Amino acid sequence: MSSPALLLAEDSPEDIRLILNALHPVVEEDMVFLCGDGAEALDYLLARNAYAHRADDAPPGVALIDLNLPKVNGLDVLRELRAHPRTRLLPVVILSATSEPGVVREAARLGANSYVRKPLDYGRLQATVELLGRYWLELNIPPPLQASA
Repeated sequence: MSSPALLLAEDSPEDIRLILNALHPVVEEDMVFLCGDGAEALDYLLARNAYAHRADDAPPGVALIDLNLPKVNGLDVLRELRAHPRTRLLPVVILSATSEPGVVREAARLGANSYVRKPLDYGRLQATVELLGRYWLELNIPPPLQASA
């Protein structure tokens, strides 16, 4: 597989299924890399440990990261991504069932490109995720990749 278009860090099998279904009109499932916890997302994006072979691969176009991940939570994933030149400019969208102002503010402070509350209604979740995919993968113009930052 070439570099994925999108990384999804989500631990709920039901949410994964719903999100992949919603993204289908925008991106094929084989172009989405799934991570079940924050540690795996960091290893993949930073090309370390089991994913060290990815050192020369381009990052995905966007990372959709659940806030409440096991091992390393979404805010800590974001904090570490922004600390590394490889992922400093990677578009990161935090997905969460909560819209607590303090958490949203902290995500923004840490450099989230967007914070999206997951609607509880399936139809609204599908529409929201499809719009996210269309924006970040079709409309957004990412900054050019640099050899060093």
